[in-house]
Amino acid sequence: MLFCLLFQVMLNQTSVTEFLLLGVTDIQVLQPVLFVIFLATYIANVAGNAAILMVVTSDPRLHSPMYFFLGNLSCLDICYSTVTLPKMLENFLSTHKAISFLGCISQLHFFHFLGSTEVMLLAVMGFDRFVAICKPLRYTVIMNHQVCTQMAVTVWIIGFFHALLHSVMTSRLNFCGSNHIHHFFCDVKPLLKLACGNTELNEWLLHTVTETIAMGSFFLILLSYFYIIIYLFFKTHSCSMLRKALSTCASHFMLVVLLFGPVFFIYIRPASGSSMDQDRTVAIMYSVVTPVLNPLIYTLRNKEVKGALKRVIRRRP
Repeated sequence: MLFCLLFQVMLNQTSVTEFLLLGVTDIQVLQPVLFVIFLATYIANVAGNAAILMVVTSDPRLHSPMYFFLGNLSCLDICYSTVTLPKMLENFLSTHKAISFLGCISQLHFFHFLGSTEVMLLAVMGFDRFVAICKPLRYTVIMNHQVCTQMAVTVWIIGFFHALLHSVMTSRLNFCGSNHIHHFFCDVKPLLKLACGNTELNEWLLHTVTETIAMGSFFLILLSYFYIIIYLFFKTHSCSMLRKALSTCASHFMLVVLLFGPVFFIYIRPASGSSMDQDRTVAIMYSVVTPVLNPLIYTLRNKEVKGALKRVIRRRP
């Protein structure tokens, strides 16, 4: 309620009441084709991540910290795509691709909320792998249920307030000119290009705060992997044990590359080198493609998840 009232007050500070999302392309003949492709991607994302969420909560063998965080990741990926894809699909079939001012700011908020939470969650998952491999005898003590819950809740809360900062600061801008957003969803950078007046503070916050969260999380992941590699190099003398230990990190590392690469390209890169066409293409990668790859990566590479899925299928009448 407070969230809605806050943005209702902000509506009075701008002459723009709605924005027009120009989408992925303006070529009309491609719209139905893209609709089918993105609809199939969205269905696959929801079905795949929901399946992982179901097995990690229902199968007692997967009640461990690693799968607790994986369940959080799947939940995030479903919500993350739901923030942008349904509106994109609607616009493929509509001639009036409008989104209200409040709807735009809300979309911006939840996009950054879920995105930053996922970035930090991957850092937590990296720490979990470090403890599991480097301190196996103390793993259950260090990563007990209470600690895991506190870590998960913390990253969700930080993500929420990080997004709230951007959404409030963006909503305070005055939009008095064009309302055409050259993107398929509302994001900070495209909106700053439409704002009238000084946006230096918004740009500084976008680069500084977002860079701190992204680079901080990435550094913690690299640090975790550095200690894992050093530990395995000096402590493990069996090649099979080394391969087994590294294979448990492979799925997580693939997700780190798929998510952090586009995020760095969009938000860490200097604004002078940005192109809206490039940004839209890269945004599809981290907002559409990466969430649907999560269940594929974890089911194809993880025998425990595949086994749990088979057991669930066999139990069905």
